[in-house]
Amino acid sequence: MTRSHSSYDIVIVGAGIAGSALAHALSAAASTSRAAPLRVALLERSLEEPDRIVGELLQPGGVAALRSLGLGDCLEGIDAIPVHGYAVLDAGKTVHIPYPDNAEGRSFHHGRFVQNLRKYAKASPGVDVLEATVTDLIECPHTGRVLGVQARREGRDDKESFYADLVVVADGCFSNFRTAVMGAAAHKPVVRGHFVGAVLEDVTLPIPKHGTVALIKGHGPVLLYQIGEHDTRILIDVKNPLPSDLKNHILTSIVPQLPAALHIPIHDALAKERLRRMPNSFLPPVEQGAPHTKEGVLLLGDAWNMRHPLTGGGMTVALADVALLAPLLAAAPDLADAHALAELLHRWHWARKPLAATINILSVALYDLFGADDEYLAVLRTGCFKYFERGGECVRGPVSLLSGLAPDPVLLFNHFFSVAVYAVWALFAHPRQVHVPGREKAVTVMPSLLDYPALLVTALRAFWTAIVVFAPLLWTEIRWW
Repeated sequence: MTRSHSSYDIVIVGAGIAGSALAHALSAAASTSRAAPLRVALLERSLEEPDRIVGELLQPGGVAALRSLGLGDCLEGIDAIPVHGYAVLDAGKTVHIPYPDNAEGRSFHHGRFVQNLRKYAKASPGVDVLEATVTDLIECPHTGRVLGVQARREGRDDKESFYADLVVVADGCFSNFRTAVMGAAAHKPVVRGHFVGAVLEDVTLPIPKHGTVALIKGHGPVLLYQIGEHDTRILIDVKNPLPSDLKNHILTSIVPQLPAALHIPIHDALAKERLRRMPNSFLPPVEQGAPHTKEGVLLLGDAWNMRHPLTGGGMTVALADVALLAPLLAAAPDLADAHALAELLHRWHWARKPLAATINILSVALYDLFGADDEYLAVLRTGCFKYFERGGECVRGPVSLLSGLAPDPVLLFNHFFSVAVYAVWALFAHPRQVHVPGREKAVTVMPSLLDYPALLVTALRAFWTAIVVFAPLLWTEIRWW
């Protein structure tokens, strides 16, 4: 039974990062582009502080987008930690990858940041923030156009209708409405593994105030970053199929390959904390507003586009998307005009490409290298680490891409295949460890001329593997249908 109805210009489903930021941004943009404020309803199933193990590291590009939206103060008062770059660990060696030009990111407890965003949304003129579970899209029985949503408030059995010229669905990676909105164009997220997370207490990372990526032989990478004065998040990549005993897997296969200073804090955390996991999903963006998608509704954030969380780029992309989209929507003369909205979404789709495509492609490509699970990916991973060891532009370029400060897919292409070429060259020019019969430990030797034919085959297959990794990811971004 439907109890009552309300009418708005825009209804936003989901008050997470993207939804809350959009509500505030629409209000701010409308104040300069419209005679009257936009009426916006922001609906969220629960307005309690969320508790997640991802969405805790905001890259410098994301900080810049946040500030451009007038939301920079959301990073204050939540025990956020400055982040100055990364440390990459591999077999006892560490390479320092600082952000360029003293750029700074932030890491924090996800829920505290979201609550600050919601606070700003609540204070925005024309925005109603309501705790209600959206259950259905309201569609015109004749045209199929989405006219609004039905939602149920806590403690009530009846549903309430919220009508709007436009519905924005930003309900996250487990979106209930993705398929309904995208129709035949809907893609199913690709999940190749999970991040298993815990919080370590009073840990000193190899380079303080830097994200730490530990490369684990035979397994996916481990990511660590400080999220509070005393708290450090550890995320352990576990590939599918998940082992039946996750704790034992971590303690026997992962922890021995991490720095000794982390062993006791990890054991302590696993002894008293329930392990939590999140799928590492990849969902390429499909243009919205085209004939195959529903009119009157659009997807935003992880409901529409996801990338591997290894590079911490999700919030950066979401906030940058909001910064581009909000002024376009606020300036639209008629949000109910399907043709005009389709043109607007087309402009937005391609305007976001430089940043979104760079971060989307980089996240999966870097994960494939860092989580190398075959001989040729392992060659590329070794080459990548050696490439970073060169310093200079070999560090500045890649970290500028990762941080969201260089939205340039061409630069990404250049560095990715520079890594591939350098990895091939290192096969022939760098010493390697080999096992000699009669010796327990491997010895380090330079390749000999007799090794060259086999190395040439390995080199060609490694370079082909680089193409196989990069080309499909590029295609998901440049396809136009």
